[in-house]
Amino acid sequence: MADINIGKAPPNSAILPFYATGAVAFFVLCVLMLISAESFTRHYFSPHLLTVVHTAALGWGTMIIFGAAHQLLPVICEKDLYSPRLASFSWYTLTTGVLLLAYSFWDFNTGWVMISGGTLVVLSTMMYCLNVWQTGKICSRYSIQKLFITSSAIWLLFTTVVGLLLAINLAFPFFWKNHLDILKLHAHAGLAGWFLQLITGVSTKLVPMFLLGKSKKEYLLKYAFVLQNAGLVLFLADGYFMGVSSRLLIYALIVFAGIVCWLMYLYDAFKTRVRRKVELLMKHTIISFVCLALSVLLIPVVYYAKGTQWAILYGTLLFMGWITSIILGKTFKTLPFIVWNGHYKHLSGKVKVPLPKHLYDEGLVVWQFWFFIAALAGLAFAIVLQNILLIRIALGLWVIVSVLYGYNVAKTLLHKTNILE
Repeated sequence: MADINIGKAPPNSAILPFYATGAVAFFVLCVLMLISAESFTRHYFSPHLLTVVHTAALGWGTMIIFGAAHQLLPVICEKDLYSPRLASFSWYTLTTGVLLLAYSFWDFNTGWVMISGGTLVVLSTMMYCLNVWQTGKICSRYSIQKLFITSSAIWLLFTTVVGLLLAINLAFPFFWKNHLDILKLHAHAGLAGWFLQLITGVSTKLVPMFLLGKSKKEYLLKYAFVLQNAGLVLFLADGYFMGVSSRLLIYALIVFAGIVCWLMYLYDAFKTRVRRKVELLMKHTIISFVCLALSVLLIPVVYYAKGTQWAILYGTLLFMGWITSIILGKTFKTLPFIVWNGHYKHLSGKVKVPLPKHLYDEGLVVWQFWFFIAALAGLAFAIVLQNILLIRIALGLWVIVSVLYGYNVAKTLLHKTNILE
């Protein structure tokens, strides 16, 4: 990534705090899940589960993605990031907002603390959107990846604004629609708008880059963009004006068709790859795609089956399977490079220096991978059985995954310049 045509990378001080905070949030998330294990056998609208979901979505997923996206925008747009200062400010507001939301959701203290947390998250989102929009605006070359990232930023802003309105509604009711129905729309705008489209756009740049492969079937990405957005817009409009009904299965099928087009593009790049061996970190990406496909296929079961365990399983596959797996895999493909650049870019070719992969413990990444597989499979199995003991065991494994991940992130971030003899 260092030698391709890119804009100037933002300073590490604007990027690394997101990775550090995300690693801490992941550990806190796993501990919260373990403490509130009983929540995985109850209705999804419960204080502890709401805390877990928002910590996963904002403190873990969005935090890491903000850091990675600010670093990758110059790569994708081939222009300097519009404002590193805005990136830094967005970290302060997002971090404070997540803390306030988690605190207020845990005991379900509706009111100004929750509203203030939601407001700070919206402000963070606005700063991120401004950076995306302005960086993309000065980009002279059209790119479908830029379109996906811009669209995802708009969906994120929409999602957080609706979330803020939901927080206000809990303290000062004003919605004439059912609160839970709006909550479903809010959640899926974030999942299919923010996460899906951002991951689609970034992965179609990074996966071929890491595999040294290329696909010429860019029309598949155009189909993916149209189908993902069309299905989501139809679902939100129908759900709001007519109520959530079985028609959601049609809209889910449209979004799924968009997902298939995206995965077909990646598969085409995979087939033409120069790097034949699939690295362990890339296997995380493959697992994330499997979890995404399974979660979409689970939607009819969630809608028709009795019991809340299917909705809990659906969310688990998305947050702990799809989003977490892709972050676990991509962190050590991006973070070591960012830190390495700060220490060694000016020394490369002049003296002997470590490689980016030497900045973290590769052996622990292997352990992290297998503990992740065990934790995800165990939790999914335990949720279906509604067995609290198995749920606790699986959540204990998740804590181990977060500790291994956090240690390697800390090791990378705390690396000191080391000139090799």
